[in-house]
Amino acid sequence: MLVDEWQRFPEVWDQVRRAVDSGSPPGHFIIAGSSAPRGAVIHSGAGRIVPMRMRPLSVAERDIETPTVSLSALLAGDRDVDGSTRLRLIDYVEEITASGFPAIRGLPSRVRRAELDAYLDNVVEREFPEQGYPVRRPAVLRAWLAAYAAATSTTATYSKILDAATAGLANKPAKETTLAYRDALSALWLLDDLPPWIPGHNHLDRLGQSARHHLADPALAARLLGLDTAALLRAEQGSTNLSEGTILGALFEHLAALSIHTYAEAAEGRVSHLRTRNNIHEVDLIVQHADGRVLGIEVKLADRVEDADTKHLHWLRDRIGEDLIDTVVIYAGEHAYRRRDDVAVVPLALLGP
Repeated sequence: MLVDEWQRFPEVWDQVRRAVDSGSPPGHFIIAGSSAPRGAVIHSGAGRIVPMRMRPLSVAERDIETPTVSLSALLAGDRDVDGSTRLRLIDYVEEITASGFPAIRGLPSRVRRAELDAYLDNVVEREFPEQGYPVRRPAVLRAWLAAYAAATSTTATYSKILDAATAGLANKPAKETTLAYRDALSALWLLDDLPPWIPGHNHLDRLGQSARHHLADPALAARLLGLDTAALLRAEQGSTNLSEGTILGALFEHLAALSIHTYAEAAEGRVSHLRTRNNIHEVDLIVQHADGRVLGIEVKLADRVEDADTKHLHWLRDRIGEDLIDTVVIYAGEHAYRRRDDVAVVPLALLGP
C-alpha cells in the first residue's frame, strides 16, 4: 500500500507503526512525502519504518547511454575499465538543465523551465508554511536559495551564503533564521548535502568537517541562478563569488554526485567527500564499502585527464594504503580506460550501478 504526502496527515505514521506491530510484513506499506511538520508529535518509527531517500534519476537511469563500468564491480575490486560514449559536453549540460525529474525532463525546454520555477515557488509559498516555518520575507528566502545554488559543490559557510544573499540589505535575517531555512529545506528533501568523510582509522587527521552543498537536483540550482544550457556554456557566465571554479564545473560535479549516490546505495555503499582543514588536499567523492574500504573519485569537467587531476588520489593512496580499493576520475570525455598510474578514467555516461 502506497501512502503519498503522508505529512499532510501525520497520524498516518503512527497508524502504520501500529499495523507493523500487529503483524504487517516488511514492504507492505510505502510512505512517501516530506518529514513531519514542525511540532507534530509522532513515534520515531525505529525498528518498524526504514527511511529511504528518493532521488531524481541518475545519469544511468535516464536511458541516454549504456553504462560499461559498474560501481559495484569497482567496489568489489574489478579492474576492467573500457567502453566509449558519443556524449559530449553539450549533452551533459543538457542533462544538468533537463533535471532528473521524470515528469519534467522530457518537456520542451521552455515548459521545463516553467515547471522547475513553479516547483521552487511552491516550496517558498506553500510548503514552508505547511512545514511550520512561516516565511515573512519570501524575497530573502529566494535570494538565500539562489546563494545556496551559487555555492554548489563547495563548503561555503552558512554565514557566507547569507552575506551573498543579503548584500546591500540593512536589515539582514538573524543566523537562527538561516538555520531554520536549512532545517525546513532538509525536511522537504530539497537539500542533499554531501557529508565529510570520517575514516574509521588514524591514517588521516585534521580533516574538514563541513558538508558540500547540493540541492536535490542540479537543474534546480541552474534555475535559481537563471542559467539555461546556452548560458552555462558561455564562459562569461561561468563563475560566482561563492563557487571555487566555474559554476558549470560545480553543477557537473553535482550531477556526478547525484548519480553516484544512487549507484552506491545499490551496493550498500556510503558517499562523502574529503578535504583537509588546510585545504591542501581534497577528494571529490569517497565511496565507502560495507567492509570499510573506500573508492576515491575525482570529478573533472574536461575531455581529457592530466597528471594534475590525479594528484589527490595518489596522496590518498599513500595515506591509507590497502584501505583504498581503487581510484577513479569521472570526466566528460569519450573513452573509459585505465592510466599507466593505475587510475581508472571513466566518462560519467559510462558509469552505472
